[in-house]
Amino acid sequence: MKVLLINPPYFNSKYKFIGLVAPPLGIAYIAAVLEENNIDVEVIDAAALEMSWETLEAEIRKANPGMVAVTALTPTISNALKTAELARKSCPEAKIVMGGYHPSFNHQEMLEYDYVDFVIIGEGEYTFPELVKTLNEGGDLSKVKGIAYREVITPPRPLITDLDELPFPARHLLPMDHYKILNQKLTTATMISGRGCPMQCSFCASAALHGNRLRVRSAKNVVDEMEHLINDHDAGIIAFMDDTFTLKPRRVADVCDEIVERGLDVYWGCTARADTLSDELLQKLHDSGCITMFLGVESADQQQLDRVNKQLTIEKIRQAFRLARKNEIRTIASVVLGMPGDTKDSIRRTIKFARELNPSYAVFSLATPYPGTRFHQEAVQNNLLKVKDWSKYTLLSPVLETVDCSLEELKKMQKTAFRQFYLRPVYLLKQAWMDGPILFKTVAAMIKEV
Repeated sequence: MKVLLINPPYFNSKYKFIGLVAPPLGIAYIAAVLEENNIDVEVIDAAALEMSWETLEAEIRKANPGMVAVTALTPTISNALKTAELARKSCPEAKIVMGGYHPSFNHQEMLEYDYVDFVIIGEGEYTFPELVKTLNEGGDLSKVKGIAYREVITPPRPLITDLDELPFPARHLLPMDHYKILNQKLTTATMISGRGCPMQCSFCASAALHGNRLRVRSAKNVVDEMEHLINDHDAGIIAFMDDTFTLKPRRVADVCDEIVERGLDVYWGCTARADTLSDELLQKLHDSGCITMFLGVESADQQQLDRVNKQLTIEKIRQAFRLARKNEIRTIASVVLGMPGDTKDSIRRTIKFARELNPSYAVFSLATPYPGTRFHQEAVQNNLLKVKDWSKYTLLSPVLETVDCSLEELKKMQKTAFRQFYLRPVYLLKQAWMDGPILFKTVAAMIKEV
């Protein structure tokens, strides 16, 4: 059975306003495991290739697979379902599978569509080849853990405990020359060094999918992949896409030491949590090539941070940005506007706080309760959701009102936040020498998009 994995087209996405087109690592991991099991597999990244529906349909026909699997996030679910429908039309005999965050948490909804045969629930690397093998051999599908089909939901598959056992993502099946950051086709690669998170912030879907225990790859295995990206894919910049790369500082230090010991000539960036950063660790990060960190700020209101179970103080956030500047590491502040309990006044204070932190960049998202999160459960229970169209769940469109902010007012305040942060003369002068035309093009795109 030939397997075709598809990342569906997206025409409106939160990523477009920062010019980011990243490889779909989830299906690239699955493809690698399928290859290890001698299963014929092909990948179509319709998003990166900016495929039209007509082109995608033609490519599916050309591949002529026995199984088509489509990955989906919440804002891309409509396009993912349309892709699945196209697959059924193009290859009527093929089995159609849905996977990814949104299908995992909404498998019953997915199976209401007659062109969806199976849903992979949770991590799919080991579930997928077992499903293919069972179908090939006419085995008992109810024995395959971690799937849903029609009236059946099988027991959950245990999380993968040893991530070092997984092969590197099958990037040779991806259009690597089509990925970009800030709309620039740079030699940039992405990777993941761990899964799961014990912090349990109410708005995070990743911990719900990957578990509340952090599972990490060894420092050697992580740096082996970095070396592979440099040597085989000419990567000059590597971005770690972990939920929180710095959650275990000792492991981070080991990764930094391994990079330095091997003499790797690479710049890289990561996600970080403010209370995991020390002066010593930041110095190691800097010396090993880390140039950028993405830090969750969320709010300037301590009560709001406590309400979403952030387990972080305002002072720790301030200290993290001070230490990052001291160690010459750029920062991206992630700010959330419009959480339940937010008022116009608290939102203004949060916008002001973001400027005071003086990060290199800031992203002002609108509070979005994704399926699978405690935030979504509470929003449904309290009848807070004003928008049911999943395609609007992009972090750029308001989907719930606060105690004194309508959807329209929240959108205006988001636009104000971007303008007040990026159009400060002092900021523009300070950043222009580093980023030049790219910065101005990106700022203009951000403000236009929101």
